[in-house]
Amino acid sequence: MSDSEFKPFNRVQMAQRAATDIPEGWYVNLGIGIPTLVADHVPLDREVIFHSENGILGMGPAPAKDAIEPWLINAGKQYITLRSGGSICHHADSFAMIRGGHLDLCVLGAFQVADNGDIANWATSENDTAPAVGGAMDLAAGAKRLWVIMDHTTKDGSSKLVTKCSYPLTAESCVKRVYTNLATLDVTERGFMVLGMAPGLTLENLQARTDAKLHLPG
Repeated sequence: MSDSEFKPFNRVQMAQRAATDIPEGWYVNLGIGIPTLVADHVPLDREVIFHSENGILGMGPAPAKDAIEPWLINAGKQYITLRSGGSICHHADSFAMIRGGHLDLCVLGAFQVADNGDIANWATSENDTAPAVGGAMDLAAGAKRLWVIMDHTTKDGSSKLVTKCSYPLTAESCVKRVYTNLATLDVTERGFMVLGMAPGLTLENLQARTDAKLHLPG
């Protein structure tokens, strides 16, 4: 199947799929990149409390261009809003929430995810966009569960779903679910379990773009 015969999910659709799956009442940290878009797509009548590691609890969607408050930014330096009841705290208190196991979920981007749940989302190269690990290690270790949103392959077509990460690890065996522009997958004892695929894509063609072995439920 050629790339023109199926329609990959775009960045907004990837964020929408993750936002739809977040249960009522969860406390959720959103990492830099595509994960920040998740806050824009949770229905306002659903109580999901978004956390940003620079010291925000109760983060809302991005503001309209004519309603930007320059003092309100997330960890990725993007303008945000506060939902009703939202609060701002010291950076140390924010990391106490992370390290204390108070977050139900963290959503991160990644360079690679292995089929045992290992994640690599930083690199040592000066040419990479994430040259330092930042708070990702704390989040991967402290959050109750970790989801990843990323493209399925690199720009040269190499799979980002692998049997073993070649990038330096952020954390081991912590990823529970992956949302890509081609599929949604759970990380299970068997490896990657395909929950859904982009319209027009078959398991055979998805496997051809994936280094790690894929499985179907049941």
